[in-house]
Amino acid sequence: MADERLSFDTAIGTSDATRISLLGQDLAADLMGKVGFGELAFWLVAQRRPTPAETRVFETVLVALADHGFTPTAIAARLTYLSAPESLQGALAAGLLGGGSRFLGVTEDCGRFLSDALRGATPADDAGFDELARATVTEARAAQRFVPGLGHPVHKVEDPRTPVLIGIARAEGLEGPHLRLFQAIGRVHPEILGRTLPLNGAGVAGAALADLGLPVDLLRGFALLARAAGLLGHLAEERRTPIGTDIYTTVDRHARYLPPGP
Repeated sequence: MADERLSFDTAIGTSDATRISLLGQDLAADLMGKVGFGELAFWLVAQRRPTPAETRVFETVLVALADHGFTPTAIAARLTYLSAPESLQGALAAGLLGGGSRFLGVTEDCGRFLSDALRGATPADDAGFDELARATVTEARAAQRFVPGLGHPVHKVEDPRTPVLIGIARAEGLEGPHLRLFQAIGRVHPEILGRTLPLNGAGVAGAALADLGLPVDLLRGFALLARAAGLLGHLAEERRTPIGTDIYTTVDRHARYLPPGP
């Protein structure tokens, strides 16, 4: 007999013999075929249904982060699948585990960086954002820290995702303080760092998600959610036209043995 004194509260979902409830809705009757996956993902985390404008910005971010070619995350997934083709979930997980400070994690790092810089205050105009950006970049440089989202290993002049993300957020009336501060950092950093770096798409994605009111501590999760789709695509392609063996043998045959050093 169940102990009725036990209680495990959740506002996500539950089910019984005839019904599945999710977010206070009947999954089969109210959500299936009526709510998009991106909208549902936002809803699950924020515990509120996003507006159409918020859904558009949110799904734009997911699309922007889904894939970026043969990144370490994609290579890890493909090589894990080569080693254990019976474990699709292991290959997918291997790719997701590589989401860190250099790939994918920049989304959360940038959102957190901007949130900390704003400290709950919003400058009145672009001049105010520029002043805050100068102070923020100067402080980061003095501490010998990178500014998350500034620079990209491939896109040296402009990340093609950046203007699109900003443009859609602006068009939807959702260009908030995080995006404005990040753009101000883009304007002022050359005078402080002595070089010009592009605002990368992952950083802009983090700013856009923070402007949607999503918790900055969870922003990496949204990047991983998006990249899961890209990794699944890589694994499907690995089944059709495998390259994992070529990657493995190329590295193995070019390995150079060196005697152990001190």
